[in-house]
Amino acid sequence: MMKTLLPGAMSGTGQLMTLGVMGGGQLGRMFVQAAQAMGYFTAVLDPDPASPAGLISHFHIQTPYDDEQGLAQLMQRCEAITTEFENVPAGALFTLGAHRPVAPSSQCVATAQDRVREKAHFVRSAPTSGVLPAPYAAIDTPELLAAAPADLLPGILKTSRMGYDGKGQIRVADRAALAAAWDQLGRVPCVLEKLLALKAECSVIVARGADGQCVSFPVQKNTHRDGILALTEVHEGALDAALAARAQQATMAIAHELNYVGVLCVEFFIIDGPDGAPTLVVNEMAPRPHNSGHYTQNACDLSQFEAQVRALAGLPLPTPRQHSPAIMVNLLGDLWFEPNGVRAQRSEQPVSPPWAQVLALPGTHLHLYGKLSARHGRKMGHLNITGASVAEVRDTTAKVLALLGLPGLDA
Repeated sequence: MMKTLLPGAMSGTGQLMTLGVMGGGQLGRMFVQAAQAMGYFTAVLDPDPASPAGLISHFHIQTPYDDEQGLAQLMQRCEAITTEFENVPAGALFTLGAHRPVAPSSQCVATAQDRVREKAHFVRSAPTSGVLPAPYAAIDTPELLAAAPADLLPGILKTSRMGYDGKGQIRVADRAALAAAWDQLGRVPCVLEKLLALKAECSVIVARGADGQCVSFPVQKNTHRDGILALTEVHEGALDAALAARAQQATMAIAHELNYVGVLCVEFFIIDGPDGAPTLVVNEMAPRPHNSGHYTQNACDLSQFEAQVRALAGLPLPTPRQHSPAIMVNLLGDLWFEPNGVRAQRSEQPVSPPWAQVLALPGTHLHLYGKLSARHGRKMGHLNITGASVAEVRDTTAKVLALLGLPGLDA
């Protein structure tokens, strides 16, 4: 059991309680900001000297994630440790967990790192969660490739590890394409998933404490473009209320079955069921705060990052309340190179987007991640749009998207 680490309390080393995070990207940065706002010191382990989280943390340990001396420094500095991304070595978290509370655990992260283990967990959780993944088959040998069930085609071949934002996956129409795709992916362990006719996509973020207390944020409706999240809508009418409730229940069940501690995001596909009614298919999970949960910073009385701090520190987890309808717009580095979204006018040097015009619109909240250079496809920040009504939020979002040259809400 984790002990409670009270904000503003002194540690045994004579400094304020220090919370650590493995990884120094934008999710780590926003965790650090939330922890510092509550009165904690923070430490970040990340090899990048310009990591967004490291630049603002009290301590930045610049070593590889599996460096023994770096891990020892993190343990010496911190009373408890979390992670900001699932691809941190699970072995490093296991080492840390032998000496300090680590949430989520190395076992939970290892499950989320591997699609085969992840899908097996979803299947085990199905009796309580009520959802299953898409039909799939693991492929890591030529024999398993040849034995892949024909009814999984057309499908999507995904690497079992290290795939994210549409990377490491290829659509395949037939067996010849499947074999070619496995070659293209380097014949690494993969999962073949049946291609489903999606009606929509959604995600749920929950926070679970070491005592088993689990709370859920509202359900997010997500729009992806080129495999990367573009928009998240969280407001009345975005999703069917009964379907959203089922997604929340399923996510809590998945977290409980893992004995999970921390913030967990589970993504779902929405498809037409056998009776024509919309139903859920569980896609994947992220053992951390998630891009689709960024709206919580401005639309809820508890953000996903404060929930991460609370779960790690053993503090109470009240049920989050959304006080404003919200839409989140993901901001990729392309905005800095494509004036008004016109690729034909792509510039060689980055140019700052029209933030003054965007921020003149009521209810706009800009969050940039402190990254020192913009690149195509790189997540540079996000924009949360809130308002008194759904109509107001959608109207403001339409104006924002026009200013930034991005596709409209219904594009």
